[in-house]
Amino acid sequence: MSVFNDVKSKTRHTIIRTASDLFYEKGYNLTGINEIIEESGIAKATLYSHFRSKEDLLLAYLDEKDQELLKSIKAFCASKPAGDEQLIAVLEFLIPFFEQEDFNGCWCIRSIAEVPRENVKVRTKIKSNKQAFRQFVLALVQSNKPELDKSQQQQLSNQLYLLYEGALTESHLQGAAWPIETSIGLLKDKLKKG
Repeated sequence: MSVFNDVKSKTRHTIIRTASDLFYEKGYNLTGINEIIEESGIAKATLYSHFRSKEDLLLAYLDEKDQELLKSIKAFCASKPAGDEQLIAVLEFLIPFFEQEDFNGCWCIRSIAEVPRENVKVRTKIKSNKQAFRQFVLALVQSNKPELDKSQQQQLSNQLYLLYEGALTESHLQGAAWPIETSIGLLKDKLKKG
C-alpha cells in the first residue's frame, strides 16, 4: 500500500511542479489542461484523479509556491545576524530572486489578476498565503525588536511587508533591481531613526 501511495504522491508532485512552471511562465489563463498533461507525461484521467479542476490545480500551485517561499526566506533571514540585519534580509532576499533567469514577479498577484473578482476560493487562498507571510514578518520583527511595544512592532512589520510587496511588484514591472535597492535604503533609514 505504501508503494502505491508513494507513486501517487510522486505523480501529484509532478503534476503540481509542471503546472507551477507553466502558470508562472505563461499565466493561469494561457496554460491549458492539455498542455499540463503533455508536459507532465500523464494521462488526462490521471490528472483528474488528483485534481478535479484547473482551479484546484491553481490552488495547489499557490500553496506550493508559498511554502517554498516561506522556507527559503526563513532560512535566508536566519543566516543573518540577529537584529536589524535579519529585518533587512527580508528585502535583500529579493535580489537573488529577481536575478533568477525565470523571474516573473509575484505568483499571487499574477494569479489574482487572472481570475474573476467573484472567485472567492482563489481570493481567499491568496489572502491566506499573504497573511502567513505577514505573520512571518511580524514574528521576525517581534524577535529582533523586543524593545518596541506591540503597536510599534505591528507598524514596523506592516511597513516591511509593504516595502517587500512594492519592491517585488515594481522590480518585475520595471525589469530592474532599483525598486528593491530603494526599499532596502528606506528600511535602513527607518531602522536608523528608530
